[in-house]
Amino acid sequence: MLTIKQAAAVLGIATSTVHRWLNDGFIAGEQLTPAAPWRIRLTEDLRARFVDEEPQGYLTMYQAMRLLNVSRQTVLQRVKRGELQAIHVMRGKKKGLRIKAISAHPTLFDVTS
Repeated sequence: MLTIKQAAAVLGIATSTVHRWLNDGFIAGEQLTPAAPWRIRLTEDLRARFVDEEPQGYLTMYQAMRLLNVSRQTVLQRVKRGELQAIHVMRGKKKGLRIKAISAHPTLFDVTS
C-alpha cells in the first residue's frame, strides 16, 4: 500500500493527477475512514495501465468522446465501471489517457446466420 505521494513517484505522475484519477476511477484507492489519507495498492494490473507507447486500438479521449457521442465525464464513468479500458501513455508528444476502441453502438440488431 502506498500513499498518494509514493504512488505518484512510482508511476511518474504528479500527486494532483493521482487525486484526479482517484476521483475519476482510473486508479482505485482505499480509505480507512472518510477523510483519512488515501492508500493505493500498486498491483500488476495498475502498472500495466502505464505504457511508454500507444498500442494499436486505443483512442484519445476526444476521439472516444466523438465515437461514442458522449461527454468526457461519461467516458470516465464507463472506465470506472469497467465498461471501457483505459491506459496512460507515458512518453512522447502524445502522452496522456487512451481509451480502448469500441463500437459506438452494440450489435443488438445484427443478424448472424
